[in-house]
Amino acid sequence: MTDLPHCDTLTLERQGHALRITLNRPQVRNAMSLQMVAELATVFSQIETDDSIRAVVLRGSEGHFCAGGDIKDMAGARGQPAAEGEQDPFYRLNRAFGHMIQQVNESSKVVIAVLDGAVMGGGFGLACVSDVALAGPTVTFGLPETSLGVIPAQIAPFVVERIGLTQTRRLALLGLRIDGEEAARLGLIHQLCAEDTALEAAVAEALDRIRHCAPQATAATKQLLHRVGKEPMHSLLDDAAEQFAAAIRGQEGAEGTLAFMQKRPPAWAESGPVQED
Repeated sequence: MTDLPHCDTLTLERQGHALRITLNRPQVRNAMSLQMVAELATVFSQIETDDSIRAVVLRGSEGHFCAGGDIKDMAGARGQPAAEGEQDPFYRLNRAFGHMIQQVNESSKVVIAVLDGAVMGGGFGLACVSDVALAGPTVTFGLPETSLGVIPAQIAPFVVERIGLTQTRRLALLGLRIDGEEAARLGLIHQLCAEDTALEAAVAEALDRIRHCAPQATAATKQLLHRVGKEPMHSLLDDAAEQFAAAIRGQEGAEGTLAFMQKRPPAWAESGPVQED
C-alpha cells in the first residue's frame, strides 16, 4: 500500500478501494495553481502501481469543483520574460497542466469526477478526462478562455474527444457557459443529480460497481478504449484478442469463472485485487 504524499492544495482520504482527492483552495473556488498541478501529478504517479486503490473520486471543496487556472500564477509568469534559448514561462505553466491532465486521462484507476458549482477552464478539462462524471444541481460549465484573450490550449483536445468537434467549436469559440442539463445532453456528464444527497448516492453506487469489477481487467479495458481511433482497427483487434486469451487464462479470469459457477461474489468484490502467483 502506497504512502500518500503531503499536499497543501489537496486533501486525500482513503476509503476502502477508493482514494478521495479534494481540490482544496476554496478561497479561489479551487482554481488550479502550479502547486496543485504538481501535487495532482505526484499523487497519480504514486498510486498508479498501488493495486489497493482501484478508483479515484475527484471533487472540489466548499461547493465548487474548479474555477480554472490561477490568475496569480499567470501574473507571476508574465513577470518572468523568456530568456534567450529558454522556454517561455507561460509555455511551462500551460504545458505542466497538459502533462497532468494527460496523466489523469491515462490512469489505470477509474476516475470519478464529482462536479458542482464552477467547472471552468482547467476544471472543465478535468471533467472531460474522468471515466464517470456525476454532477449536482449547482453545476455550471464553461470554456471562457477566448473571452479572456487566451486559448484552451491543453484542454480543447480532451473536450473534442469527450463531446465531439461540432459541440466543442460552439462552446470554445463563443466562450459559452452551460448548465448541468445541457452538459448531460452533450454527453459531458453521465448523471445529473437534483440534490446533494442523490449525488452522494450516485458516487456510492459507482464505487460499489467498481468493487465488483476485476481490477486488472478494468485497467486493461480502459487502456484498450483509449487506443480506439489511434491505430489501425485490424491490429488493434489482433492485440485485443491476445489480451482476451491472457485474461481468461489468468488469475482473474479463473476466479471470475469459478465464482459465477459457484454463485458467489468473486474475490475482488470481497477483499480487493486477486494476487498473481
